[in-house]
Amino acid sequence: MRKTVTTAALVLTAALLTGCGGSADDPKPTTKPSAAKPSEAAKGDGPVSHQVTLEVQGTGSALVYYNLDTNKGEQVTLPWKKTATITFTTEAEKKVGTVVSVVPGSVQAADGTLKAAPCVITVDGKKVADNKGANDKDPSSSMCKYALK
Repeated sequence: MRKTVTTAALVLTAALLTGCGGSADDPKPTTKPSAAKPSEAAKGDGPVSHQVTLEVQGTGSALVYYNLDTNKGEQVTLPWKKTATITFTTEAEKKVGTVVSVVPGSVQAADGTLKAAPCVITVDGKKVADNKGANDKDPSSSMCKYALK
């Protein structure tokens, strides 16, 4: 029985190796590999850049958190402005984009209460977001954010 199993295994191995092998006389494939699509950069659609400005208005000082070219929180003197150029180089970056945002700190309102400082986001010189109409009952409405693509 042991000889039969060993012989069957050898025959099966030989059959598999023969079926997978080829000879040196076999011609090379005649089909050419398909040409890759030209990249978007080759079409002239290269990197896309936007100049983004975050502003927090008011007087005095406030703690400001922002997401622009970096994520940071800092104590600033108002009015405050930060500008950066955001560049998308890949098609994925261009499609998905990124979120830019600023969370302004509190400033004193005319009636003496604290309220969120006014904020504005501009992209390429055009205002795209502000927090006018912020609702004191919804803290997330006091921030300015924009999906940049």
